[in-house]
Amino acid sequence: QVQLVESGGGLVQAGGSLRLSCAASGSIFSINAMDWYRQAPGRQGVLVATITSGGSANYADSVKGRFTISRDNAKNMVYLQMNSLKPEDTAVYSCTAEAKRTRWDSLTRYWGQGTQVTVSS
Repeated sequence: QVQLVESGGGLVQAGGSLRLSCAASGSIFSINAMDWYRQAPGRQGVLVATITSGGSANYADSVKGRFTISRDNAKNMVYLQMNSLKPEDTAVYSCTAEAKRTRWDSLTRYWGQGTQVTVSS
C-alpha cells in the first residue's frame, strides 16, 4: 500500500502564510503527478494545484499568484506554500499521488487524510 500523510495545517489570520507538507511512504515504485485538493464545508472538493514528476505545475485560478506547489522526488514529498491567505481558503486540504507499487502495476491515485486550514478575517 501507499500512505500519504499531510502536515502543516492550522489557524492563521487573513494575509498570513502556511506551508503544507505531504509525505508518501510504503511500497512505491514510482510517482507521477502529485496534487493538492481542498474541500470547504458543504462544498465539493476542488483541485488546487498539481505538479508532474518533472516539476511542471498548474493551479486553480483562485490561488494563482498566491500558492506554490513543489516536490522532492527523492523524498516522495509534495509541498504547498500558501501566501496571502483569505478566509475563503478555509478548507480541509488533502494531497494525492498517482503511483505504482511495482513496475507492473497500473497507476493508482492515493489520498491522504487531509489537514485543516482555517483563515480568520
